[in-house]
Amino acid sequence: MNMPETPAAPAGTKTLIRRIEPIAVSLPMIKPMKMAGVLIKAADNVLVRVELAGGEIGWGEAASAHSMTGETVESMMAAIRHMAPTLLEMDGADIEAVSARMDQLMYYNQSAKSAVEMALHDALGKSLNKPVYELLGGKQRSRVPVLWLLGTGSIEGDIAEALSKKAAGFVAYKVKVGVGDAADDALRTREVCAALGQGLLISADANQGYSLERALAYVKAVDGAGLDFFEQPISGHDIDGMATLAAATRIPIGFDEGMHGMEDLLLHHERKAARGCSLKTIKLGGLKGVMRAAGLCHQLGMQVNLACKVAESGIAAASLMHLAAAVPEVAWGVSISNQYLADDIVRATVKVVDGHAEVPAGTGLGVEVDEAKVRRFERKI
Repeated sequence: MNMPETPAAPAGTKTLIRRIEPIAVSLPMIKPMKMAGVLIKAADNVLVRVELAGGEIGWGEAASAHSMTGETVESMMAAIRHMAPTLLEMDGADIEAVSARMDQLMYYNQSAKSAVEMALHDALGKSLNKPVYELLGGKQRSRVPVLWLLGTGSIEGDIAEALSKKAAGFVAYKVKVGVGDAADDALRTREVCAALGQGLLISADANQGYSLERALAYVKAVDGAGLDFFEQPISGHDIDGMATLAAATRIPIGFDEGMHGMEDLLLHHERKAARGCSLKTIKLGGLKGVMRAAGLCHQLGMQVNLACKVAESGIAAASLMHLAAAVPEVAWGVSISNQYLADDIVRATVKVVDGHAEVPAGTGLGVEVDEAKVRRFERKI
């Protein structure tokens, strides 16, 4: 997919980068989220505040995801502090050049880079009086089904939550498995599918929690239950195992932790190890990386899910929705995660109506950050 050229900046030096500030935050969650190998009680993220010479302020965000990216809050803060002085006075309108400079300064560190890149898109959109999706090539759609995560850890809890969300209009769900015995997970999945009924998008996600043997047992046990895809059942490094599993089931297999670049997409496709994937800015270095990956998925005939990490604020949610507006297709829905926070740091977050998230209106990302709340939840690193 050819990326659109960044629109020309206004005359003068208004888009020069004047300041880059990384801010570590710990955001409270409504309730803990149980996932494979971890119980998430708070959202530990890094925000980036970018200020252009014209006065525009842009915000970016990246969640810590140790097993997915290898980055922690501490490492992201260190990386951004290391890169920031060299990025100052660069033209923020040339986001590709800024990203290239970051790649020269540090190997990988995609999450840290993605937060800076996201903030630049927000600031540049405000400077040009354009929404971010126009910087990404234009709007293909205005609303997308939201995947509601079911991770209470019990059959009764998951069913009650699923039926409550179905009554509220949600049409897409993801059951978190890989936290216990495969047979127990399979029973919970089947019960959730039966309770929700047909005509909905229902998936499961093991977050690498299974061995190949357990994953094979799980897909056999849920065959015919109605799963539309099964995400990252085993280690993201085990392409052989993914291919073996994909060949053994009718359920489409997706990958997430195994996706870090174009070569991973091509490898999974060539090996028939997956029929789709989850794209995140923290894995691909920002919005432009996700756009390139989504374009390649479209060419290869692979399905796309766009996702935030659990849990990111309304900043990352808005960014995800601008991507959802611009990518060629998003058949596996979007996973925004700010709805799992007890308190957000934006004044008006992404609107969800009848289970569908709407692309924010306005310039930049289209959300207003409450800086007082940012400072309230700030962690000193």
